[in-house]
Amino acid sequence: MKSSDCDPQCAYCVDRPQLNWGVRWQHTFATGTVWFDQDDYALRCEWGSAGIAALAPGSDVIVVVDVLSFSTCVDVALGRGARVYPYRYRDASAREFAASVDAILAGPRSYENPSLSPASLRHLPAGARVVLPSPNGATLSWLTGSLPTLTGCLRNAAAVARAAQAYGSRIGVIPAGEQWPDGSLRPSIEDWLGAGAILSHLSGSISPEADLAREAFLRQRANLAAVLESCTSGRELIEQGWRDDVLLATELEVSTCAPVLIDHAYQDTQATGGAPAI
Repeated sequence: MKSSDCDPQCAYCVDRPQLNWGVRWQHTFATGTVWFDQDDYALRCEWGSAGIAALAPGSDVIVVVDVLSFSTCVDVALGRGARVYPYRYRDASAREFAASVDAILAGPRSYENPSLSPASLRHLPAGARVVLPSPNGATLSWLTGSLPTLTGCLRNAAAVARAAQAYGSRIGVIPAGEQWPDGSLRPSIEDWLGAGAILSHLSGSISPEADLAREAFLRQRANLAAVLESCTSGRELIEQGWRDDVLLATELEVSTCAPVLIDHAYQDTQATGGAPAI
């Protein structure tokens, strides 16, 4: 059966998130079987916004992974005692949102001022609030609804894995990927490896998708810096003058921050006493 053959009033489809370009979930009326949610496994992994729509209904928690650079920015900022508010758009509404939460709005990429450059956030004062627009990690963070949501990277993979397990055994890991010029998803090595790093610290039945991400990380663990510097995303940043950002992102297990989305802001669960009830 084609997904377009589904009854629009089918309870199974109505209850699942729908992406605004009309993704529908294939199933049979007889069994309700779904092929995309990896529901036979505790540990799942799928790309981008469609991955959230597929995995979220059957997950206890979602982990968003955007190594270059949103998730790394959040880790660096929270390590300074700040809070980070993800935001989908960089427009007038972002300024209004920042004002409403008494926060700094991150600007265009820069080493001097808060921006989507991890290096720019190394000197934030404790207690700072930053609104961080991003087309990938921040946007995905807005799509998880009321589901507990963390963001993780190579720097804090073990801490994020521990925090995720506090919410339950069914964990959906979402590598954000990048975007092609036409806005379509470009799967990225750095987010695949970041997802694998987090999955390497988790136990439970694992989907083939998640297992391959984990195995990719384990295979490249000793070569992360070389891989990230030579992959498409890393070369793009380095050739534009952002080598420090790439180097910060390649650091493995240097942070104990476990950023969880609470009241629209990523906060460090280690600093707030563990996973809160959301």
